[in-house]
Amino acid sequence: MKKEVRSIEQIVDEQLSKWSIRFKEGKSEVVEAKPFITISREPGTSGPEIARRLSNQLKMELFAGQIAKQLAESAHVDEKAVRSIIEKALTKRDDWLTSLFESRHLWPDKFLYHLNKVISTIKNHGNAVILGLGAQYILPPEKTFRVRLIGSLESRIKRIMDARGSSRQVAEKYVTATETDRRVFIQKFFKADSTNPYDYDLIINMDTMSVDGAVETIITAFEVWKKAKST
Repeated sequence: MKKEVRSIEQIVDEQLSKWSIRFKEGKSEVVEAKPFITISREPGTSGPEIARRLSNQLKMELFAGQIAKQLAESAHVDEKAVRSIIEKALTKRDDWLTSLFESRHLWPDKFLYHLNKVISTIKNHGNAVILGLGAQYILPPEKTFRVRLIGSLESRIKRIMDARGSSRQVAEKYVTATETDRRVFIQKFFKADSTNPYDYDLIINMDTMSVDGAVETIITAFEVWKKAKST
């Protein structure tokens, strides 16, 4: 039996329904948005693991790779290609992707429109941990606790080597290329510098912090931030 494939529009509509509306006694009710956490990170700073633990401990929804997977499935394209749009400012010069996106009608501009639309629905719900995606530039700062994870190049290369069992050369190439791609993406689509400290509420140096320590620090700072916002 052929698997039913949802369109991008259906995925967006499902998110809108899920986050924006709750039903009470047969009537729709708009729910006041709760605070959320965005995590920006340099590659090799354990961002995905920290986001996952925060989501579990705080009982918050994790908003990260699942949208890329849904969009890849919907458009019948490779997930790696979809993720490339998220973290790289693709142009017509990216020949290896051009034919793929044009044939599937998912050129980066259209994808980013839907990505922005999906992330914007979180304004109506909150209670989510969002990893990457430039979310700190889309969501309202008064409702967003913005975290940035940083580290020295050497420590980040070593962390990637340990996590992936790769050589130093491969790990260094990944770290430097990914860091450049993310910064270019933010600059092109949000006209911002992702390294600007004033765009964040908390910056953690992972050279001197374990994953457990980072999670504990973020949770403590998040609670203080929420209390300050409520007064």
